[in-house]
Amino acid sequence: MAYLLDGTEDRLAARRQRLRDALAGFDAATIATTHQFCQLVLRSLGVAGDTAAGVTLLDSLDELVAEIVDDLYLAHFGQDHDDPVLHYREALRLARDVVNNPSAQLRPLHPEPGSRAAVSLRFANDVLAELDTRKRRLGVLGYDDLLTRLADALATEHSPARLRMHQRWPIVMVDEFQDTDPVQWQVIDRAFSGRSTLILIGDPKQAIYAFRGGDIVTYLRAAETAGQKKTLDTNWRSDSALLQRLQVVLRGAQLGDPAIAVNDVAAHHRGHRLSGAPRNDPFRLRVVSRNTLGRRGIANLPIDELRQHIGADLAADIRALLAAGATFDGKPLRAGDIAVIVERHRDAQACFTALCDAGVPAVYTGNSDVFTSQAAED
Repeated sequence: MAYLLDGTEDRLAARRQRLRDALAGFDAATIATTHQFCQLVLRSLGVAGDTAAGVTLLDSLDELVAEIVDDLYLAHFGQDHDDPVLHYREALRLARDVVNNPSAQLRPLHPEPGSRAAVSLRFANDVLAELDTRKRRLGVLGYDDLLTRLADALATEHSPARLRMHQRWPIVMVDEFQDTDPVQWQVIDRAFSGRSTLILIGDPKQAIYAFRGGDIVTYLRAAETAGQKKTLDTNWRSDSALLQRLQVVLRGAQLGDPAIAVNDVAAHHRGHRLSGAPRNDPFRLRVVSRNTLGRRGIANLPIDELRQHIGADLAADIRALLAAGATFDGKPLRAGDIAVIVERHRDAQACFTALCDAGVPAVYTGNSDVFTSQAAED
């Protein structure tokens, strides 16, 4: 804001005009997931390569893959008298993994003959070969097939596809770049690097979409080639009291690559906005003893017992917090200001039940599966 207001009258007028132009053209901007963007390119710019007329594009190859697994599993293991090395569900999961990650390299490259790895490798390669055969016979293609063709169409330095994409999108911003897979990055890199203004925004610590091909190595390689690198060194959401404690816990964490690090950040919100809580420390670890659960010795505790105790303990803690007249940022704290985040649906259900039993208003909204979400569908 200070930059916009500082300068000569001519410069200020030019900046105001650029702002007006940006706002006027905002609706013309292409805003999409990387998958959606690549689909848009394939459909609208006609750069899908040599796709033959009459070929059908399938949204999902899953049914075809399942048919192939049925046939190949019978061919591979139907004559076995003993239990097969690879069970059917494992074979189906393996097939889906190799089909959904076309750029992945299957390893080990030379497994010991007859080993589980050798059987799995052979089955995976047979699935890929049979899938290609059936796609040609049926006249169908999957999304990854077209994406690969788009990458191929962009391979040469002066390809028409590169020119059209650069002219159409002179400025490209890719958010959550750490979730981009290798083929998607190949398309983005070939089309825009060195031509358009390309801005990649990502955090390797947040890489979550490995299930749909996101590859952290892609992020790291792209970061190495960046002309300029900027780091967000201020946290604009959390209080400094919380960040200081989290940084003590996370500092020096080994995350698989020296380039992936937990760096200290400053806090926009100084101090601690929560006030008047019975336990006002922003970062707490709760420990339950065996005596609390009426147990002795060193035997493992039933997880259901622990789950119920955690839910009840959480509910009691939140109820005490709400009853204490605490404030957050100067305003009375309400139940709607509190979120409970857990790893599994069953944990969420246990916490929800415990909160309701304790008379704490609660809403359970996390009972959907990530694989049925719009992100997974895209």
